[in-house]
Amino acid sequence: MDGTLVDTEPYWMAAETALVESFGGTWSHEDALQLVGSGLLDSAVILQKAGVTMDAVAIVSHLTDAVQDSLRTQGVPFRPGARELLRDLRDAGIPTGLVTMSLRRMALSVVDLIEFEAFDIVVAGDDVDNPKPHPEPYLQGAALLDIDITEAIVIEDSPTGVRAGLASGALTLAVPHILPLDHLGAHELWTTLAGRGAEDLTDLFDRVTTPTGADR
Repeated sequence: MDGTLVDTEPYWMAAETALVESFGGTWSHEDALQLVGSGLLDSAVILQKAGVTMDAVAIVSHLTDAVQDSLRTQGVPFRPGARELLRDLRDAGIPTGLVTMSLRRMALSVVDLIEFEAFDIVVAGDDVDNPKPHPEPYLQGAALLDIDITEAIVIEDSPTGVRAGLASGALTLAVPHILPLDHLGAHELWTTLAGRGAEDLTDLFDRVTTPTGADR
């Protein structure tokens, strides 16, 4: 979600910086990059190592509150083409799911701001035992959609997410935002979702999964 659907990474980074500095520490842009796409509890452990003397669950709750406050006051910055692609998929009758490592309350607050019913299911960080890069989040999403994971296309913007998609067995489409993704073995890499529609995804799926175009 963060970085794929909406550009909330700056909100997360600002919240992390403020939290670490409140405990007398320092938090650089490079420090923040290591958390992109990670599970929130894993991120909390790294923040503890940076000097935050709160338990992991409290850190996750604090950061989520801060980012939700930024969304309320500054708005939801959708990534180019993301909302339009979702609309086209819905119009085409293609099932869609949101799989994010954000807390469910955070994910639903973003989903509620989309002016149409964008997703059939939502899998959030507090719905799974194993965060990305473990395949569990995507496998759970496929199960909730009642499809085989090999029938799914995973769209990801982070190395952690791409690894999760590949590990799950889904066709994995990388759309980089903050971090490069061209070295991870994704089935396809697009520089942006802008101008893309449902037909582009169905063409990609057919090309990758048919015997004459398979590249797995």
